[in-house]
Amino acid sequence: MRRPAVIETLAELVRINSINPAYDNGVPEAGVADFVGDFFAARGIETWLQEVHPGRSNRIARLSGRGAGRIVLEAHMDTASVNGMTIDPFDPVIRDGRLYGRGACDTKAGLAAMMEAVASLHRDGIEPACEVWLCAAVDEEFSFTGVTRFCQGLKADAAIVAEPTELRNISASKGVLRWRIRTNGKAAHSSKPHLGVNAIEHMAAVVQAIGEENRKLAAASHPLLGPGTLNVGVIYGGVQVNFVPDGCVIEIDRRLLPGERAEAVLAVHEAMLGRLRESVPGFNAVQELPPMLVDEALETPLDSPVVQTASRVLERMGLDGTPAGVPYGSDASKLARQGVPSLIFGPGSIDQAHAAVEWVECDQVERAVDFYRGFVLEFCP
Repeated sequence: MRRPAVIETLAELVRINSINPAYDNGVPEAGVADFVGDFFAARGIETWLQEVHPGRSNRIARLSGRGAGRIVLEAHMDTASVNGMTIDPFDPVIRDGRLYGRGACDTKAGLAAMMEAVASLHRDGIEPACEVWLCAAVDEEFSFTGVTRFCQGLKADAAIVAEPTELRNISASKGVLRWRIRTNGKAAHSSKPHLGVNAIEHMAAVVQAIGEENRKLAAASHPLLGPGTLNVGVIYGGVQVNFVPDGCVIEIDRRLLPGERAEAVLAVHEAMLGRLRESVPGFNAVQELPPMLVDEALETPLDSPVVQTASRVLERMGLDGTPAGVPYGSDASKLARQGVPSLIFGPGSIDQAHAAVEWVECDQVERAVDFYRGFVLEFCP
């Protein structure tokens, strides 16, 4: 039995290695960009490349509309690393209604569904009220440079960003701030530790204080996103076991709620370090700035046309149209900062993204095509 066109398209996308070049075995996304270009060229749909880095370009397709408005459909082409996977990452096996492979869920399923939705409108000779730009972007999995380049000078009335939301209408997502704190000590021989200052012991005090800050965050909760969070994900320091360590570094991941700003969060932690300087003898610590990553939260008003249109389309499909929130980030927040009202929607669950066995429900991929097509047909700015 012939598989649905969108599943065939997804399978072809999964076969292409597009691991972000920042990770082991990574390559530029050019293979996927070429595939998307050939897909639309075969159907008579205009596309062009937008260079982000040498050899790494966004692929943009355009479907004309009757009016002056514009809808953006955006999905990233790169995937996470395949290290630790227990299946062949590039063999799109279908079993029990699921398609397996790296990127199947995050987020080639959403890209395939967007491609098929745009192609179906063109095939049926339908010119929507707004023109449609489909952007297949590079570098979402590492530093968001693809969507940042796409946003330069962009004007649009609505954007839908493909991420695995289990076909939910996501109008809010947490932001993220990542940075380092370093404690500085004094080296000495381990047989005479009193002659040194142990940077690891001082970092232990920092980590304990961060735990207290994390507990404070639980007191303030967003209705769709819950509380902000803090996580110390990396720690390293010392030279060898018989040295008193003169340096220790941690890397911190702070999930931001709408309205929270990186500068204010860093100020809170600087005040925390100030208290430790006063209470811990010899304490010396600095925040290493600028941060490794700053991405503010997404919060699209619930009464905005993009959210309301998505809700109506989902309800007609027999799905839950209630706006919801997710704790992870995406390209949507960058589009929102550009002034484009944005939401996140796509097939699959974030629980399968980056997993040792990544998969997506084929039925959800097919239903995503119907949603993207329905949204384009109904939205009017």
